[in-house]
Amino acid sequence: MNILILGGGVIGVANAWYLAKAGHQVTVIDRQSDVALETSFANAGQISPGYSAPWAGPGVPLKAMKWLLQDLSPLRINPIADKRLYTWMIKLLLNCNTDSYRTNKERMLRIAQYSRDSLQILRKELSLDYEQRSLGTLQIFRHEKQMLLAQNDMQILEQCGINYQLLNPHECLGYEPGLGSMGNELIGGLRLPDDETGDCFRFTQALAQKCKNIGVKFIFDHEVLSLETEKKTGSISQVTTNKGIFKADAYVMALGCYSAALLTPLNINLPVYPVKGYSLTVPIKNEGSSPMSTVMDETYKVAVSRFNKRIRVGGTAELTGFNLDLPISRHENLNFVLNHLFPNAADMSQAQYWTGLRPMTPDGTPILGACHINNLYINTGHGTLGWTMAVGSAKYVTDIINGKKPEISTEGLSLARYV
Repeated sequence: MNILILGGGVIGVANAWYLAKAGHQVTVIDRQSDVALETSFANAGQISPGYSAPWAGPGVPLKAMKWLLQDLSPLRINPIADKRLYTWMIKLLLNCNTDSYRTNKERMLRIAQYSRDSLQILRKELSLDYEQRSLGTLQIFRHEKQMLLAQNDMQILEQCGINYQLLNPHECLGYEPGLGSMGNELIGGLRLPDDETGDCFRFTQALAQKCKNIGVKFIFDHEVLSLETEKKTGSISQVTTNKGIFKADAYVMALGCYSAALLTPLNINLPVYPVKGYSLTVPIKNEGSSPMSTVMDETYKVAVSRFNKRIRVGGTAELTGFNLDLPISRHENLNFVLNHLFPNAADMSQAQYWTGLRPMTPDGTPILGACHINNLYINTGHGTLGWTMAVGSAKYVTDIINGKKPEISTEGLSLARYV
């Protein structure tokens, strides 16, 4: 088949690889001048199946209110006149109960584990280098209540067969000695030894080159404006961009949070909303004070990840529509967490800040596979876990397109759960 993929981030490029390997003629369209220049460009760098969890959970509405009131808040909501925001928030609130949390977390863990395993196979097959490390994630706690709440997640981790270690402060320092400056403020941590880190941008760039080597065509600087359907069959007939029209046998929607507006005229209500996040990238100046892998600060919801000679700090969340402003005030959370956890580790005079929009569903699980339009397939809604879930999602959607049974359960992964 001739397949057109809309979106050149890590999701779209990974999907292009597997579809081309399956024998299809694949074209990727993106509005940027190269791959991975939007949400995939400078994310937190963590590949964290073990940390895959929905925002929506019991007690989250109260937590969110407290976060909004604290000085270095990990959450901000801009009360803009956007009906989609409030509809999305209502759906999220309806998932804030124990049963929904367990169901949603299991779905997320299922695709995240599969993706991590698929990434390891792909990395070995293609000899990809993206500054990867396989030293796990350490979620650190500053309060006893956080340790108690972790017990619930540990039960689900056990049910899903994910390795974990509950550590005391001394044991945390054994894995991340740079945290020694925290002193008594560090009361423990949850380590996920099978998690990884890596530069998503470098990975996507390298994989795109492999795609080109096997015939994938990339068309840049083309913004997708609309999808047209045939009246008789209801199938997609063409895609209109700002520079022309493109036709294919099948289409993959991988435009992140921009997917929803394009699908609305087709009577597809995609419950995906942009969640704005920020990151900081800074060169290492003191090796001994730097993180070894990824450290997740549970209090501030900020991740600090180690690349070869750089540190990436990512986090915070804003519900503010498609606003891509990068205010200096939002640097404070990232600066504080990095310098508090790993003082003197980085050369802050060379700090580079970035912001991007993460496509989030109300239940946290991405939307993968077919819909009621028979030649349209969806691969979006990964939220903060696009890097974690990208490769597995691509393999999964490729199997659906090929009419093959996916290697993991399909339960709850398609748009049907919202219909």
